[in-house]
Amino acid sequence: MRVVVISGSNVGTKTRTVSDYLKQAFAAYDSTIDVQIIDLAEVEMVFADGRSYTEYSGDTGRIAREIMESDALVIGTPIFQASIPAALKNVFDVLPTNAFRDKVVGMFATAGSAKHYLVLGQQLQPIVSYMKAQVVQPYVFVEGADLLRGEIVNHDVLQRLDRLVEDTVVLTQTYQKIREEKDAAYGF
Repeated sequence: MRVVVISGSNVGTKTRTVSDYLKQAFAAYDSTIDVQIIDLAEVEMVFADGRSYTEYSGDTGRIAREIMESDALVIGTPIFQASIPAALKNVFDVLPTNAFRDKVVGMFATAGSAKHYLVLGQQLQPIVSYMKAQVVQPYVFVEGADLLRGEIVNHDVLQRLDRLVEDTVVLTQTYQKIREEKDAAYGF
């Protein structure tokens, strides 16, 4: 199983801190899972311009291919001005409309206050659903107070992240099995 964790901002460290924890949590859950982190702060993406994702080169092309070749994604985003960052939206704009078909997508957000809790459900979830994802419920919300010096210090948040990992793996395995059974029914 290939899982891509997206740290969806080109600034800040909180979303990357949670992404790093998730990578370790996937490894602890099942060491055979191949987990890659795409940190938008470490890459140079060009703006989407309408061409096929296969025509992009450099970091943009590599990121698009990694996402398209994955079985599951966990998308992490900070909340800026009650919205997802433009850098993350650009990733979606590079990809085709059905990019997440047959993929499971989990989500988490980092934000300064609980006032932004609903942003994932109102903005990110409709995007990934439109792109045909099977969305893991519920998403995880991490406040600034849950992090201290680059570590997650809230045990409830850690438990919710561990559950996100488990649910992502189980849902991915379940959908893979259903697809295999459906394909086998065709007999060719």
